[in-house]
Amino acid sequence: MMNIRYRPILLVLLVLVFSALIFGRARAGGDHYFAPVAHATVKAECGSCHLAYAPSMLPARSWTHMMTNLDKHFGDDASVDPKLAAEITAYLVANAGDQGGQRYGAKLLRGVSPTSTPQRITELPRWVKEHREVSAQEWKHKDVRSKANCTACHTRAELGYYDE
Repeated sequence: MMNIRYRPILLVLLVLVFSALIFGRARAGGDHYFAPVAHATVKAECGSCHLAYAPSMLPARSWTHMMTNLDKHFGDDASVDPKLAAEITAYLVANAGDQGGQRYGAKLLRGVSPTSTPQRITELPRWVKEHREVSAQEWKHKDVRSKANCTACHTRAELGYYDE
């Protein structure tokens, strides 16, 4: 049987370990945190038309494909100077969900085939699952209008938080 003198020490250690686990998860933002864009140029260029999406939300191959086809960017011509495009691409690829941003994007990219090159975050299996309860009518609401308008529901999306 455990000596009575050691019981308080053991209880304190258990509380400390449990607290560290809980605090660490809260600091990381839980399962709905994606490190926001920290590169000023990327934030300015991409964010001038829409939310500058966290690079960890897509794999590197998707960002590369998207950046090489900016003239056909979801129905718009988002072309930029080649030097600027290279700078933006380098940042997005380095922080993609299968690269440097793996810590944040791994869960969202679960179920994505390593041979596919998804272009829409809203078509990722995990994204679809997380949003399955949102009705078609809610997507059409005048303040939402698009599944890509994350900030309509996730008011802290620009800070990386996509909690409900």
